[in-house]
Amino acid sequence: MGILSGNPKDEPMHYGEIFSVWESSMLAKGMVSCYEAYLNHAGDKDLKKILNDLLEQAKLEIKECDELLTDNGIPPAPGLPERPPVKLEDIPAGARFTDPEIAAKIAADTSLGLVACSQIMGQSIREDIGALFAKYHLAKTAQGVRILQMNKEKGWLIPPPLQIKRPEEK
Repeated sequence: MGILSGNPKDEPMHYGEIFSVWESSMLAKGMVSCYEAYLNHAGDKDLKKILNDLLEQAKLEIKECDELLTDNGIPPAPGLPERPPVKLEDIPAGARFTDPEIAAKIAADTSLGLVACSQIMGQSIREDIGALFAKYHLAKTAQGVRILQMNKEKGWLIPPPLQIKRPEEK
């Protein structure tokens, strides 16, 4: 097969893979910054646990994506400064994100992350990159289920219109 045979780590990345891995790292760095702020705003212990797990996952993705880029001679995007911890009661009520707002945002982020991982898996011709984003997809799927269950249990889920009465069959 020529240049695309053998160990995938020895194959060159194509421009789509480069941009997707770089963008994924950049987005994960933004999520770390945002979720650190959400931790300052969150009051619910279950929400804080999920936020900490999301932060761990984002930091793992940053580490692995930046290593992949660096190994291929591509400089990764710069990181953002770490946010200092703040006491919830020190945040004015009008400036504070509520727990349901935070939960809705992390649910949306997780859903969008699934789509992004699927797209990167589909465009990748290097098996290692496809497998890496399949791993992230699986992690985001599990996180999404936990977030959905939490939103239902806490009464924070705002469902779309539900079909309660089904049309009669003729």
